[in-house]
Amino acid sequence: MALTPEEIQNLNRQFKGIPPEEIISWAIKHGKKSVVTTNFRPYEVAILHAVTEVNKDIPVIWCDTGYNTPQTYKHAEELIARLGLNIMLYVPKQTTAHRDAVMGIPQIDDPRHQEFTEQVKLEPFKRAMDEHKPDVWFTNLRKGQTAHRDSLDVLSMSKDGVLKVSPFYHWSDTQLDAYLQGHGLPNEHKYFDPTKVLANRECGLHT
Repeated sequence: MALTPEEIQNLNRQFKGIPPEEIISWAIKHGKKSVVTTNFRPYEVAILHAVTEVNKDIPVIWCDTGYNTPQTYKHAEELIARLGLNIMLYVPKQTTAHRDAVMGIPQIDDPRHQEFTEQVKLEPFKRAMDEHKPDVWFTNLRKGQTAHRDSLDVLSMSKDGVLKVSPFYHWSDTQLDAYLQGHGLPNEHKYFDPTKVLANRECGLHT
């Protein structure tokens, strides 16, 4: 979706305080091809529920690093079944067992950490976006997660020119807890991202 920086800024002012379903409906109506990405981390169920309430057939891109916890995998399977998600699974080209044998999970200061991140997250994500070619990308980015994300808003443009739509951008954990409770949705907090190391560190998808 082609929008100028000024148009995005004006829309972000309008969208502040607007219900997520209205933002989602606007984006789907004005875009040509929409996708939602997920890793089934805590509170991801909110964006998955909200988007599929508007369009139940939207492609849900899951880039599975292969390092999720058993709890996350069980949570994912529950949501896939419960919400009827149109899951498009993307995994690294190398198995976790192979990588564990030759590399393991490098520490943040290890030169191999960048290669590790490329293998388990960035390459599968690029492959997914190349295949689907969306112009609208729904995410659950929220203000306060990282310094970089604090510089974004409900609408932002990715480096590849895809409109990122984060309907819950201004929502707090407390507000999301109420949303999940109101819709009877489960949450899962035993989540592990091997590329981040620190909770407030970017993995590379949104920078």
